Amino acid sequence: MKVAFVQDWLTVDGGAEKVAKEIINCFDDVDVFCLVDDLSDKDRTEIIKGKSTTTSFIQKLPFGKKSYRNYFPLFPCAIESLDFTGYDLIVSSSYSVAKGLKKATKNQTHICYCHSPIRYAWDLQEEYLSHVNGLKRVLARIFLAYIRKWDLKTANRPDHYITNSHFVAERIKRIYKREATVIYPPIDTTSFSYVEQKENYYFTSARMVPYKKIDLIVKAFAQLPNLKLIVSGDGPELENLKRMATENVDFIGFVSKSSLIDYTQRAKAFILAAEEDFGITSIEAQSCGTPIIALKKGGYLETVIENKTGVFFDEQTAESIIDTIDLFENKKTNFAKEDFIENVTRFSIERFKKEFKSFVKKHG
Repeated sequence: MKVAFVQDWLTVDGGAEKVAKEIINCFDDVDVFCLVDDLSDKDRTEIIKGKSTTTSFIQKLPFGKKSYRNYFPLFPCAIESLDFTGYDLIVSSSYSVAKGLKKATKNQTHICYCHSPIRYAWDLQEEYLSHVNGLKRVLARIFLAYIRKWDLKTANRPDHYITNSHFVAERIKRIYKREATVIYPPIDTTSFSYVEQKENYYFTSARMVPYKKIDLIVKAFAQLPNLKLIVSGDGPELENLKRMATENVDFIGFVSKSSLIDYTQRAKAFILAAEEDFGITSIEAQSCGTPIIALKKGGYLETVIENKTGVFFDEQTAESIIDTIDLFENKKTNFAKEDFIENVTRFSIERFKKEFKSFVKKHG
C-alpha cells in the first residue's frame, strides 16, 4: 500500500507535529506533503525521519517559508494543487486546510486526523479579528468568509475523520455535519517522570499569544502577592505580560525540554487558562505528579480528573482563578500517585499507535 501523509505546514516541533511523527511511524514507508516546509535538520529527523517533502507553490513565494500565514487566502488553492496520483491511502493531519485536499481517484482512501476545523475562521474568528485594524480588518473578514465557504464545501472530501477529543468531535459535527472517531493524541509520558516532593511555586508554560490567556494568570497573581508564579514561553505577547506583572511573577522565556520538565516536576501546581481542544501540557504535568489548575471547559474535561489529578475554575477570569487557587491552598488535597499514573496511561504513544493502526486496518 502506497501512503501519502499531508500536514498543513511543517515549521516547528509542536503538538500537531508530535501526532504527525507517530502517524508516520505507523507505516513502513510514507511520502510527506505540506503547504510549507521550514523544519530544522534536527526537527526533520525527529518528526519525519529525515525525509524530504513535497510542498505547494507557497514555498516559493516571497517570504513564503517564514511568513506563509500572510498567504492564507491562497491556502485552499495551494492544498488543492498537490498531486496524489499513485497513492492508495492518504492521511491528512489538519488544523487548517489539509482536510480539503483533492484525491486523484475515487478509489483512494483519505483519512483525516482533524485537530480542529479552522480555528481562525470559526470559533476564534472574533479573537483573531480583534488584533487586526483598518483596511486589513475589512479584507480579513472577506477572506475569512471565503475560507468558511470553502471549508464547508470540502467537508465531505475525507472518507473518514479522526479527532483528538470529544470536544472537537462535537465541533466537527456542528460545523461539518460529519462524525469523527476520537483517538487521543500520543503523549510521551515516559519523559516526564513522577516527582513527589514539590516546591513553593506555581508554574505555567505556553506560547505567549492572546488565546492562551496567560494575562489572566498574571493578573490573578498580582492579587496573590504571597504566592510565586513562574512563566515559561515566548511569543508576541511576552513584553505586554512582563509590563503587567508584579514582583512575585518570574518570566524565564523559552527553556530546553530538560529545564521545562524540571520546572514542571517541582511545581506545586500547573495553571492553564485557555479553552483548549485537548491540552497536551496538562498530560505532561500530570505525568510529573503535578496537579492541574485549569479552565473547566474544552479538552481539559477529558484530560484532568477533578480532585484526583487537578481542580477547575469555572470562568475565564482572573477572579475565578484566584478563588480556585485560594481553595487549592486551603484544602491541601492529597493527590495520589496512583491516580496520576492511571490517568496518563490513557494517552500513551503505544496506545495511540495501536488505535490508529486498528482504524487504518478497518477503513484504509
